[in-house]
Amino acid sequence: MSVPFIGFDEGEALIDWIGLTQALAAGHRLPRAEIGDTFLYRGKDTLLSRAAWIDGLGMAVKTATVFPGNPAQGVPMVNGAVCLYSDRDGTLEALIDFHLITKWKTAGDSLLAALRLAPEGARHILILGAGTVGASLIEAFGAGFPGARIRVWNRSADKAEQLAARYPGTDVARDLETAVREADIILTATMSSDPVIRGEWLRPGQHLNLIGAYRPDMREADDDAIARATVYVDSFATTIGHIGEIETPLKTGVIAREDIRADFYDLARFARGGPDEITFFKNGGGAHLDLMTGAHVLAKWKAAR
Repeated sequence: MSVPFIGFDEGEALIDWIGLTQALAAGHRLPRAEIGDTFLYRGKDTLLSRAAWIDGLGMAVKTATVFPGNPAQGVPMVNGAVCLYSDRDGTLEALIDFHLITKWKTAGDSLLAALRLAPEGARHILILGAGTVGASLIEAFGAGFPGARIRVWNRSADKAEQLAARYPGTDVARDLETAVREADIILTATMSSDPVIRGEWLRPGQHLNLIGAYRPDMREADDDAIARATVYVDSFATTIGHIGEIETPLKTGVIAREDIRADFYDLARFARGGPDEITFFKNGGGAHLDLMTGAHVLAKWKAAR
């Protein structure tokens, strides 16, 4: 029996953002995933090998390369492959386009958190970063918060303008501090090693959702931002000890381990404590989310045949 390959366009035609968040929530009601991550570095280049096994769902192996210099050469920054294996007998069930899984997993992860942690009636969304993830966030949060105004900020304003032009109704933010102060939801998808969000800019009631930092030496928000907020992560296993956004303030004593309120395996705790609370979510990703996303895509593919 041949193993199916599900391509990008074919997969996108099968799924929607709200359905994916529901699948991610369901996946976290299963036993906690066993995760094995390997990170190798050469300067700013990264090789990530991520594997996950969820009892009752299956296994996934995803190998990704992240070369920040690629776009200047006309090559995608992120490349790799995803394999899904049967939980029953370990056989290969499907090959799914890497970029499909990465796009939907990454933005869906942040959307799942925001649907629970953003202020009621959120109408102003700010996205920092005009790359591939920024585009995915426009699509995901446009579906999750219909009618909200979406603005994009980027260090290179022309890139922000190019991205906004692809999505009617999306505006460009010119001054970052002003845009942060005005936003109800702030999404960061940059490649910054130094914080671009300052806690002094935040106001009561906002939701800060951080995606970009993925290495121990990377951060997108400063100490004041995390100290002012109630902190959540998608997975303790993929953020603590791995990503500077969480690990650095833990090591310096800005926050303590008990200040991280919950991860997705305790979704019942993903709830605002009041209208003035600032919520801080770190999207760390992980192969278990790739597995949940891939299993959802495969289930939809089978149902459509």
